[in-house]
Amino acid sequence: MTGTRVAIVGGGPVGLAAALFAKRAGMTPIVIEARDYDGDKACGEGLMPGVMPLLKELDLDPPGRDLLGVSYRQGARQVDHLFPGAPGRGVRRTVLVDAMRAETERQGIERIHARVTGLTQDSSRVLLRCANGDDVESDYVLGCDGLHSTVARQLGLVARPSRRARRYGLRQHFQRTPWTSMIEVYYAGDAELYITPVDDETVGVAVLGPRGINLSTTIARVPGISAKLVGVPTASSLRGAGPFPYRVHHAQSGRVLLVGDAAGYVDAITGEGLRVGFAQGREAIAALQAGQ
Repeated sequence: MTGTRVAIVGGGPVGLAAALFAKRAGMTPIVIEARDYDGDKACGEGLMPGVMPLLKELDLDPPGRDLLGVSYRQGARQVDHLFPGAPGRGVRRTVLVDAMRAETERQGIERIHARVTGLTQDSSRVLLRCANGDDVESDYVLGCDGLHSTVARQLGLVARPSRRARRYGLRQHFQRTPWTSMIEVYYAGDAELYITPVDDETVGVAVLGPRGINLSTTIARVPGISAKLVGVPTASSLRGAGPFPYRVHHAQSGRVLLVGDAAGYVDAITGEGLRVGFAQGREAIAALQAGQ
C-alpha cells in the first residue's frame, strides 16, 4: 500500500499519531484540522503507561512529570493503584501537540486548516469538501475529529444520545510545585475532581459532573485540595468539554474509519482515552496496509 493517500480529519493527538503511523507505513497522509489553534482543550493530561511505548514507536518523548499510579479518594477512604513496571506521564496537552506537530513537520506530512463540510465516496476513493472551497481526494479517510465528529455525522453514524446522565468537564492549571506523583481522583458529591502533575511547577485540575458544574465550588468541597490551591495563581484559562457520553452505530463505513473519541467516547475516569486512540490509529493503518 505504498503511496496510499490517507486523509486524516482532526489534528489533535490522535489524528497526528495516525498520520505518523501512516507515514511510517509508507503511505501519504494529509491532516485536515478545522481550526488554527494551540491544541489545547479540556483534558485530564495523564498519559497512562500504555501510551508511552506508542509514543516511543513514533520517536516522541514529550517532557512532563512521571506518574506512579492513581489514587482514588472519598472522604477518609482511599485506594491506591500503583502502575506495575514503567510509569505514566503527566504532560500538558499543548506540549504534547507541539511535539507531535514538530515530528509531522520533520516527516514532511502535509497539514491544512479547513473545515470539512461534505463527504462522498465510491469503491476507489473518498472526496472531502471543505468550507474554503478546496476538495481533498484520498484513497481512505480516518475520522479522528473527536467527541462531536463531523465525519461521523456526515456518514450518519452517530447514535441517539444515551439516556444515561450527561456529564461535562472543566480543566484549569495552577502554578505550584506538585505535592504528589499520582493522579488523584476525589469523589465530591455529584462530581469527580482530578489532580494531575504535568511538570515540576504546574498541577492540572479537572472536574467531571453534571451540567452547570463549577470548578471552584468542586475544589472547595475537598478541603485537602482547596488548602493546597488557595491563593495559588492559575497557569491557564478555564476550558470545558462535553456533553458525555457519545456513541456511534459503526466505526467504519466504506473507505472511512473512525478513530479515537470519534468512534465512541471512553469515560475519562479510565484515563485511557489517548492510549485507546493511539492504538486504534496504529491498527487502522495496519488494516489499510493489509487491504482489509
